[in-house]
Amino acid sequence: MQLTGVKIGFGLTASFCTLEPVLQQIERFTREGAEIYPIMTREVATVDTRFGKAREWMDRLTRITGKQVMMSIVDVEPIGPQKLVDVVVIAPCTGNTLAKLANGITDGAVLMAAKAQLRNQRPVVIAISTNDGLGLNARNLGSLLNTRNVYFVPFGQDSPRNKPNSLIAKMDLLGATIVEALQGRQLQPLIVTYS
Repeated sequence: MQLTGVKIGFGLTASFCTLEPVLQQIERFTREGAEIYPIMTREVATVDTRFGKAREWMDRLTRITGKQVMMSIVDVEPIGPQKLVDVVVIAPCTGNTLAKLANGITDGAVLMAAKAQLRNQRPVVIAISTNDGLGLNARNLGSLLNTRNVYFVPFGQDSPRNKPNSLIAKMDLLGATIVEALQGRQLQPLIVTYS
């Protein structure tokens, strides 16, 4: 398997409608032999929504990975100095997280993990899931597209007529994106059609 032995710091942010497909990918990566270090934003860890209860998401992630979920800056701090992971993945990555990363704001565990990884000149993979990717966040997306060691899971407009600014990554391309990012390459094509 392509991800056997790969250490992945996996950060989940609060695009609640895409948590299920992301957890399915984490299950697949674990079966393939990847070692997953789970990380959650405070919102994912504490907010119950119609898509699921926070405790259930956390318990499921712990069960899949066999590791406690990291939720604080202190929890993820070793990622930098210990070079704990080969790649940091942010999936799903909200527009809020995208904006903060593009502007150097490190106010939570997921962002600190990404900052630590970039400091070590190691890959960060982003699976965008935001309603304003082609709106106010377009400039942040453009900035990160041109940032060294940042790679995107191919994405497209999931509902161009109803939500013309919305972008979402093709979560089934997450594994292929990680494999390419570990080789210093962006998976292509980057812009895909949603059907």
